[in-house]
Amino acid sequence: MNVSIIAVGTELLFGQTVNTNATYISNQLNLMGFNVMYHHVVGDNPGRLKELIKSTFTDNDIIIFTGGLGPTQDDLTKEIVAEAMGVELYFDERCYAEIKSYFDDRNRIMPENNRKQAYIPVGAEVFHNEAGTAPAFGIEKDGKCAICLPGPPREMKWLFNNCVTDYLKKFSSKEMYYRVIRTIGIGESDLETKLLPVINNQVDPTVATYAKEGECTLRVASQRETEAEAQLAVDNMVSEIEKLVGNYIYSFDDEELSEVVVKQLKEKELKLSSAESCTGGLFASCITDVPGASSVFSYGFVTYSAAAKSEILDVDIEVIENHSVVSAEVAVLMAKGAQNAANSDISVSVTGYAGPEADPGRDNGNAYIGYSCSERFGEKCGYVEINTKRSDRKWNRNYFKLRMLLVVYEILNGKLS
Repeated sequence: MNVSIIAVGTELLFGQTVNTNATYISNQLNLMGFNVMYHHVVGDNPGRLKELIKSTFTDNDIIIFTGGLGPTQDDLTKEIVAEAMGVELYFDERCYAEIKSYFDDRNRIMPENNRKQAYIPVGAEVFHNEAGTAPAFGIEKDGKCAICLPGPPREMKWLFNNCVTDYLKKFSSKEMYYRVIRTIGIGESDLETKLLPVINNQVDPTVATYAKEGECTLRVASQRETEAEAQLAVDNMVSEIEKLVGNYIYSFDDEELSEVVVKQLKEKELKLSSAESCTGGLFASCITDVPGASSVFSYGFVTYSAAAKSEILDVDIEVIENHSVVSAEVAVLMAKGAQNAANSDISVSVTGYAGPEADPGRDNGNAYIGYSCSERFGEKCGYVEINTKRSDRKWNRNYFKLRMLLVVYEILNGKLS
């Protein structure tokens, strides 16, 4: 079925608020097998919204609305949708009680205008909102369906996951199953080229590639009569993909690389430490974002200056003077220093030029990732050189962080000599 999304709110048109709701809903609909046709954004204008609903329903079966369900006078999505569907509004006592309870539980007096939120289109299925005050709903008439959700992303996501997903199942006669594969170390165009044997002439399962900063994602999906049939088709396709690009795959279950690294460190009962310069702690932060990382991550040093590298990590100042603070020699000594201080099994470091201005004769995006390992890995140490030749500081720092993760992953999996 064809679905479009209409986000309502003048603040979206003015760029004061980013429309993350459309991205989230589109992703979920795509995974459920619906065809997302259009994204629309309209201000708090009843006339324009009414015309947009009329035109959108000409080639769409379902419209999902976000925003305009609040208590203020300019929150008119519900009223305009009811008018477009040709139904009246009624006062829902249960919705009113839930809204009032929301305020009572917080020892607050409910403003009178919140009463407006308890009006629901006749014939609609109410989605009771446990994350906020605005009830949501879905209404069907004459072969068309309108689903109205509140604008705040936290409320919208709760309602979509807990109510809308089940509501939408009746519009699909088949079962959807998908898997998300994560790769790193290969660009999207190269990845697609290697996968042409399975992408060409595909019907079901479908294979789609998506580029992210520094990595690529593959989504393999199938829609069959039963979930078991869909899963078997997807698993068979994943096996074919693994034969073609297995060296670049780090997760078959849509995990972040940091999650995979922490999981493997736990399984092997290993300790990790880090020493960062140009990334300023991004690597340590992404590791500690993973629940349970405290059992494997012992120390994270941010040694931004040459003095800090010398004083904290015991990097010989003469090495810095002879080879530059951004060098393979310094990166390796940083890793060794962090490993000694933390008594860790693996230590990884980075020093580089994130941009926008590198030293004379050096490139922005040039960095060295050092590593040092305990006797469990033969006490090996070394470095990986990176040169993105990009001046985008934020992009470079994030890419350096990813490459640090990749170095640790390769050490753990015997892929780095």
